[in-house]
Amino acid sequence: MVTKAKLVQQSMHTEYFSTGWMAFEFVVGLTAGLQAGSILLIAFGLDSFLEIIAGSTLIWRLRKEANGAPTEAIERAERRSSLVVGTVLLGLSVYVTSVSIFNLVTHQVANESPMGMAIAIASVILMPFLTLRKRKLGQALNSAALVEDGMCNITCAYMAGTVLIGAVVTTLFNWWWADSVAALVLVYFIASEGWESFQAGRGK
Repeated sequence: MVTKAKLVQQSMHTEYFSTGWMAFEFVVGLTAGLQAGSILLIAFGLDSFLEIIAGSTLIWRLRKEANGAPTEAIERAERRSSLVVGTVLLGLSVYVTSVSIFNLVTHQVANESPMGMAIAIASVILMPFLTLRKRKLGQALNSAALVEDGMCNITCAYMAGTVLIGAVVTTLFNWWWADSVAALVLVYFIASEGWESFQAGRGK
């Protein structure tokens, strides 16, 4: 039987890997997005940056438990972690909505980005595994924040998939608006997960 201490260590290692990948994804996604003028790729990169913040908060919460902090302190850290995760996701949804509407109004067209496509494909493959891993460990530790952080990963997978679909549609049909409309579709996933996590952080 796996001990609680072992589960905490496994969770921390998972978060370290996840946060490291998000740092890489942030640099590649944001760089590719700025070069291509793609709001989808820029949002993808910024989402990764926000997930670095969320992951770091989770690591802080897990380290408290690993160091034998009182139950009350762990629960307080849990709520703060959920609040941070929710806040960053809601902030991202506002950003994506604003820039997408601006691009639609000004007829901004995104260019192709092989580098962006490569990181999106890698994320579509990797993110579901991280989601399942965090969900399993979160349930074992009774940590809603860890489970919610896993949902951030699946949101990242949705974003990566939308990046790919948007790029294919734009390339095949030359629909200048596809990138921005696809980005707006993402807002539903981002905002719903963010609101749920935010409410959990407030104890509701």
